Amino acid sequence: MRALREAMGFSLRDLGERSGVSAPMLSQVERGETSPTLAVAAKIAAGLELTLSQLLRLDEGEHVAVSRAGDRRTMERGGHRFEELTPPLPGQRADVSLHTLDAGATTGGREDPPMHEPGSRETAVVLSGTLALVVDGTRHELNEGDSVTFDADLPHHFENEGEGPTRFLAVIAAGLRRG
Repeated sequence: MRALREAMGFSLRDLGERSGVSAPMLSQVERGETSPTLAVAAKIAAGLELTLSQLLRLDEGEHVAVSRAGDRRTMERGGHRFEELTPPLPGQRADVSLHTLDAGATTGGREDPPMHEPGSRETAVVLSGTLALVVDGTRHELNEGDSVTFDADLPHHFENEGEGPTRFLAVIAAGLRRG
């Protein structure tokens, strides 16, 4: 449950507000100190945008999860729009998102989610336009069709200094880096 909560960028307090379950209770469940009732588990699942059976891993017989275009989680801030292409599944260790940056826009603003968990790697593929990636103070210029992979737990952001919008895919693999 903690991995799902953190992957969605929620603190215990955020999930508590979304689910109606107290943050201390959520913490106890995450640490395995208590088992929630089915009613509490259903509230937690709803707060994580899952069904109860997904949360309890009762859907493990399903090997395909289709993410419909109209049902995806989307966000928009300051000329940066992105769409989560992968559904939040239990135990998922990678996320794919589609980003659009307007001309002059950047990611990594104060409103954006924090850097990724230690050991995370990110790969970005430029679908259209030009893109600059700044990782730990070093700038990398990318053109349409280029891709880049980097340690996503380092300070980073993307910039579009082109004249039109830029679209790119981002794949984040959590905690997989070795050495």
